[in-house]
Amino acid sequence: MFVIIGIVVVIASLLGGFILAGGNIITLLVIPEYIIIVGVAIGSLLIANPLPVLQKVLSGIIGTIKGARTNQTNYIELLKMMYEIFQFAKREGLIALEQHVEDPESSTIISKYPTFLENKKAVDFFCDTLKIILSGGIPANDLEDLMDQDLEAIEQEEEVPPGSLQTMADAFPGLGIVAAVMGIIITMGAISEGAEAVGHHVAAALVGTFLGVLMSYGIVGPIAASMQKISDKESKYLLAIKSGLLAFAKGSPASVAIEFSRRSIDPENRPSFKETEDAVKQAR
Repeated sequence: MFVIIGIVVVIASLLGGFILAGGNIITLLVIPEYIIIVGVAIGSLLIANPLPVLQKVLSGIIGTIKGARTNQTNYIELLKMMYEIFQFAKREGLIALEQHVEDPESSTIISKYPTFLENKKAVDFFCDTLKIILSGGIPANDLEDLMDQDLEAIEQEEEVPPGSLQTMADAFPGLGIVAAVMGIIITMGAISEGAEAVGHHVAAALVGTFLGVLMSYGIVGPIAASMQKISDKESKYLLAIKSGLLAFAKGSPASVAIEFSRRSIDPENRPSFKETEDAVKQAR
C-alpha cells in the first residue's frame, strides 16, 4: 500500500513543482521517448532472466503492494504450531510425527495454522528438517549446518528477483541518454526548420534523460529495495523456525524450544513473553 502512496507522492511532487516553475505538462508527454526507454528496459529484463525469475520479479512487485506477509500474528501462530508439534512428539514419541510431516495439509495439528501452510518454503523447511530428526543419528551441530545450507540456498534464490529489478533500475539513466541522443539526431535533421522546431525537438530529447533518471531513482529502484526488505523479513521467519527446531533436537522442552524461536524474531514482530505464554495455553 505504501508503495502506491509513495509513487503518487513522487509523481505529484514532480508535476506540481514543474507546473509551479511555469512548465507545461504537455511538453512531458513525448510518447516515443517513453516507448524507447520503457520498451528497451523491459526487453533487457527479458534477455537477462529466464521465465521463472521473471515470474518471481512480477510476483515480488505485487508483493510490495501487499506488503510483508510476516507479522506478529503469523509469528504467534508459528510458535503455537511448533509448541503443539513438539509437545506431541514428547508425549507420543518421535515416530508419531511421521504422519504430520509427510502430509502437513492433512495433519490434525499443522492444518490448524493456515498462515504457516501458505508459506510453502517454511512448510518444506520445517517438515524436511523434522524428517531428518526422525531418521535419527544426526548430531545437533550437523543438523544446524544442514539447516544453514538450506537457508543459504533459499536466501540466494530470493535475492535474484530484487537484484534483477535493481539492475534494470541502474540501466534506466543510460537508456535515458540513448533516447536523448536519438532525439538530438532527429533535431539535427530538422535544423533547417527554424529555431522553434529545433527547440521543440531538443525539449523532446531531454524528456528521455528526465524519464530515465526518474524511473531509476524515483520508482524502479525503490521498488527493488522494498522487494529486498520483504525478502529479508521472510528469511527471518525461517530463522525463527530453525532456532526452535535446533532447540528441540537438543532435547529442550517444548516451552523452552519455542522461547529460543521467539528470541530470534526481529523486535518489530516479536510477541512478548506473556503473549507467547497465553498462546501456548490456548494450544494446550
